[in-house]
Amino acid sequence: MKIVFLYHGLTFIGGVDRILVDKLNYFADVFNYEVYLITTQQFGQKPFFSLSNKVHHLDLGIDFNLQYRHNFLKRAVIYSKLLREYKKTVKYHLYNIKADIVITTVARELDFLMDMKDGSKKIAEAHEPKKYVRALHRFDEGGLIKRLIGHYLRRKLEKKIMKLDAFVTLTNKDALNWSKVCKPLVIPNSLPFVSQKQSKCEIKNIICVGRLEYQKGFDLLIEAWSQINEFYPDWKITIYGNGTEHQLLSDLIISKNLTESVTIKVPVNKIIDKYLESSIFILSSRYEGFGMVIIEAMACGLPVISYDCPEGPSEIINDGVDGFLVPLNDINELSKKISILIEDQNLRKAMGKRAKQNVRRYSKDNIMEEWRKLFNSLLSH
Repeated sequence: MKIVFLYHGLTFIGGVDRILVDKLNYFADVFNYEVYLITTQQFGQKPFFSLSNKVHHLDLGIDFNLQYRHNFLKRAVIYSKLLREYKKTVKYHLYNIKADIVITTVARELDFLMDMKDGSKKIAEAHEPKKYVRALHRFDEGGLIKRLIGHYLRRKLEKKIMKLDAFVTLTNKDALNWSKVCKPLVIPNSLPFVSQKQSKCEIKNIICVGRLEYQKGFDLLIEAWSQINEFYPDWKITIYGNGTEHQLLSDLIISKNLTESVTIKVPVNKIIDKYLESSIFILSSRYEGFGMVIIEAMACGLPVISYDCPEGPSEIINDGVDGFLVPLNDINELSKKISILIEDQNLRKAMGKRAKQNVRRYSKDNIMEEWRKLFNSLLSH
């Protein structure tokens, strides 16, 4: 079987890049598929997560970032030119590869992918909730004209999705969001690793992992911690991530006098070691497509405190069993739940033990088998 993935580039240290690499490697190494990754702008940069040498990686060298240097009108002209070049090049490769399956992450290639009569089945997988796909939610925050443009782009996207051979979401809730457009198949993300070890939940460290962006809500976490940190002087919070809000968050930490208890560190390859050196994991996101870091932390035996944001956490965490779900953006309740787990070591350990057991349902073998069933089903038709 020949599988082609279309992606902008493996240039981020994030959940989507990690799960995509895991998929590519598993399909090539375990299923023995002939796997191709076609990127637009890798430009020789080495992926943070290692690709199997069995995966054929083709980079097209089309820099869509060029458009952002100009005003709206010139940007539109440049983008159209780049998109035409992208379409022409993708068409060339698809007709030469003669793939059985082509997969996109609801990115720009969806605008032309269904026009390709190369004989392949086309699949799109959404890694963000429907409202946030392709950042269309930003149009809802503007004036009338901007909202109308957003409505047009959303309808255009939905029409493209209706023509796909299959559409995959990560959660049942997001599948429901798309139910008026199509009939999605739900395939969650898989565990990127299996930890033989388990945190003892005794080290006085709280760990957070994610991009330093507005979506991840680290500002809300810092606000919550500022309410209670004086009661737990021995406890620390370590945030692993990088992004555009690094300076903003650093300034907030200083303004709240938290420099002794909150530290921002760069992402690390062996994040599993950092989970094992912690006792609590917190996800303060405003929204998530799934929440890869949640299942990573649970696999290491950590209880998780998470905002009940759309769409993933509530389908992963059993509230009060292996973690806590907190009403979205409720800083006071987040503080309370942190205090509960800090003060009750027995509860931390019990929740962590159950978390490690419950997260097994996301094993790589289980999830990848769902993908194989989808491929076989499409090709049998």
